[in-house]
Amino acid sequence: MPDYRRNRVPGGTYFFTVNLLERRSRLFVEHIENLREAVRVVRKNKPFHIDCWVVLPDHMHCIWTLPIGDADYASRWKAIKTAFSKTIPKTERLSAVRRAKGERGIWQCRYWEHTIRNDLDYAAHVNYVHINPLKHGLAKCVADWPYSSFHRLVEAGVYAENWAGDGSVEMDAGESYGG
Repeated sequence: MPDYRRNRVPGGTYFFTVNLLERRSRLFVEHIENLREAVRVVRKNKPFHIDCWVVLPDHMHCIWTLPIGDADYASRWKAIKTAFSKTIPKTERLSAVRRAKGERGIWQCRYWEHTIRNDLDYAAHVNYVHINPLKHGLAKCVADWPYSSFHRLVEAGVYAENWAGDGSVEMDAGESYGG
C-alpha cells in the first residue's frame, strides 16, 4: 500500500486540487450552492481563511491559510466532502468496494496538497487557480467564469478586471501543480 505523506505546517498556507470521481461530471457547478453551504458550515466549526478558490465542473483548486497552531486541513476536507455529499441525490454508480464501505461515488479518494513555501510560490499558485477556467476552455477571459474568487480579488485591487482577458498570461510558474 502506498505511503501518502502530507506536509503539515501549523498556521500554514496550502494549495489544493480536489476532483470528482467522474471527471466528465458537472456536479460542482450544477450544485454550487450546496458546495458553498458545505464550506460555510465547515468554516464555522473549523475556521480557515480562503485565500482563493475556483470551482470547475469536475474539480476545484483553492488556497487556504489555517489558524496559527492548526495544521488539520484533512478533517476540514473530510467534513466538506461529507456535507456536500449528503445534499446530492444518490444517482452515481458505485463500485462493490465503495458500496461495502458505505461510501458514495462522488469524490476521488485523495486530493493534491502543496504547502506554499514563499511569496513567489504563493503568487504562482494564486494565478494558477484563477487561470484555470481558461486552461480548460470554460471561458474566454477569467472574468467570465462565475465560480471564482477572482471577482473578489478584482474588487480588492489585486487583479485588473481584464487580467488574462486575452489569454496572454503565461502559466509557467504554477502550471505544473494540480490538475
